[in-house]
Amino acid sequence: MIYHVSARAGRGGDGTREKPFQTITEAAKIACAGDEVLVAPGVYREYVNPVNGGTGEDARIIYRSEVPLAAVITGAEVVKGWKKYQENVWLARIPNGLFGGYNPYTTVVSGDWYYAEEPVHTGEVYLNGKAMYEAVSLERVINPVVYQESWDPDFTVYQWYTRQEGGYTEIYANFQGADPNQETVEINVRRNCFYPDKTGVNYITLSGFTVKQAATTWAPPTAYQEGMIGPHWSKGWIIEDCEVSDSRCSGISLGKYLQPNNENKWSTKFLKDGTQTERDAICQAQVEGWSKETIGSHIVRRCNIHDCGQTGIVGHLGGVFSVIEDNHIHHINNKQDLAGAEIGGIKMHAAIDVMIRRNHFHHCTRGLWLDWQAQGTRVTQNLFHDNVPPQGTKITNSLALGEDIFVEVSHGPTLIDNNLLLSSCAGRLSTQGLALVHNLIAGSFTWVGAGTDNNGKRFPTPRYTPYHIPHRTEVAGFMTILHGDARFYNNIFVQQEVRKDLTAYSESIGKSTLDGIQFLCGTKPYDGYPTAEEYFSRFGYGAAEDRGNRDIYYDHLPVYTGGNVYFNGAQPCDAEENYQMDSQHPIFLKLGEDGEGWYLQTNLYEYLPRFETQMVSTELLGEAFEPEQKFESPDGTPIVFNQDYFGARREPVMPLAGPFANGGGRIKL
Repeated sequence: MIYHVSARAGRGGDGTREKPFQTITEAAKIACAGDEVLVAPGVYREYVNPVNGGTGEDARIIYRSEVPLAAVITGAEVVKGWKKYQENVWLARIPNGLFGGYNPYTTVVSGDWYYAEEPVHTGEVYLNGKAMYEAVSLERVINPVVYQESWDPDFTVYQWYTRQEGGYTEIYANFQGADPNQETVEINVRRNCFYPDKTGVNYITLSGFTVKQAATTWAPPTAYQEGMIGPHWSKGWIIEDCEVSDSRCSGISLGKYLQPNNENKWSTKFLKDGTQTERDAICQAQVEGWSKETIGSHIVRRCNIHDCGQTGIVGHLGGVFSVIEDNHIHHINNKQDLAGAEIGGIKMHAAIDVMIRRNHFHHCTRGLWLDWQAQGTRVTQNLFHDNVPPQGTKITNSLALGEDIFVEVSHGPTLIDNNLLLSSCAGRLSTQGLALVHNLIAGSFTWVGAGTDNNGKRFPTPRYTPYHIPHRTEVAGFMTILHGDARFYNNIFVQQEVRKDLTAYSESIGKSTLDGIQFLCGTKPYDGYPTAEEYFSRFGYGAAEDRGNRDIYYDHLPVYTGGNVYFNGAQPCDAEENYQMDSQHPIFLKLGEDGEGWYLQTNLYEYLPRFETQMVSTELLGEAFEPEQKFESPDGTPIVFNQDYFGARREPVMPLAGPFANGGGRIKL
């Protein structure tokens, strides 16, 4: 059955082409497995709450925009009737009845791992589609000061302030000379845009919509983890070809359901540390049915995700076995008015067997953050750049420097291959069980060997995190992070000129060391880590070490290397094997954009050597130490890395290092 929807339709439609429904909600109440909801161009100011789900891959419910991106689902309403207050400041009074049971202008952003010093609300004010900045007082609105922490400081003088008065939400806004009654001014009204209010609404496709401007709440892993769009603890969703923007917190959530006994418990009851409450949440989810058969296996593809306050995509537990591919994820958390440990273009906990491929991450406070249980996760053929604050930004938070990829307290196996990592900081690697293969890396590795405890002053505070039965959700064990267990094969490292403001920042917080925020490109931070032969020789009958010495079980794990190439002063670690270093030829990397898309201009391939590199495979990479799982496909089949960034085949003997099987001076990406 095909149901038709048109914002221009009259009331009383029956969903036929001749008499379409006026709202998507009308169709969402009755659509069943196998049905399609076809939505005509228009603006749909509604919260769509799908009542039913599909029953399988071949019996989905499909919601489709008839014209790509022309059907707009928005959580905002236009506000008219602004009255001049003084100078550039205007006042609007909105009856609280508009908001129903959830008023974004009385709901403050808060929760576990949220660290912003000044309170802000889940509501926003938009001038011609662009979110203004909330102020904590009317005086600041009248006399705005540029907010230097923002990645767009010039716009920060467009400020607003809210208060409650006699059943009304009052909003005072400084439009800097614009007349709000002549421009388009909108405010967030609804909490979500397309999101079932119950769990288990499976096999839904959302295709081709523009979805924007919802008053979402902070989404840590130990809370009800909502987004503007999301499956809400279901299985088999497809979100494709959508533009997703301007969520107050998260755009798309593949995350956790509500556990009433563990809802922001760390920041509300203050008795258990956040790490412990997260372990509790994981174990409780297993008891309550978290499994490969019931949860996850979603697809997010070909979406343009931008200008969200916290994350473009967020997820804990609910995103397992998913594919995130061909998306453009950019300008996330650029306002810098939200701060905490749950921010990034993508922020996922427990990305078990998740494939993240062919995406473009840029201008995010962190491109991709894989936190806990990045087991069987593969990050491949992605383009990362400009995921640190732009030149001139005031950097105030050690969590907000940013990098392309952050992998945290996971036991792996986490596979990062055939990517371009071009930001000043390429990877924050507070983890183990990694393999980096055939990447072009122009930034540093930070926090190697550090960042895995809870910063206790008197007592040890290591973080014990789970690992799982391979390709399943069931927990196999818990362990601290020993660091190492890292593999670096056939990568190209190109040291770039380091901005002085970034080095000054790391020095100012005392972290300008190889195990902190440093900017030396290469595997050098792994100096002192053992080779596999050195490490494993200490164990077993007749080993040189005294088997009664339990310290050997807590030492750094080995590092495996081969086929890496270093330019411009990038440096290998002291145990590096079979590498090439070129100190004679300066290499430049210039990323640009033209009418055909992004490209890389470089002289790298004039000097890139061919030498005895290996064809990397699952067999060569071996097993991640703690889960005893191979670096393999989600279905358990082995991988041979014989295809490059574009899918072109590599030479089987002595393949060229880096992400391209064949390079040139100008590479269209």
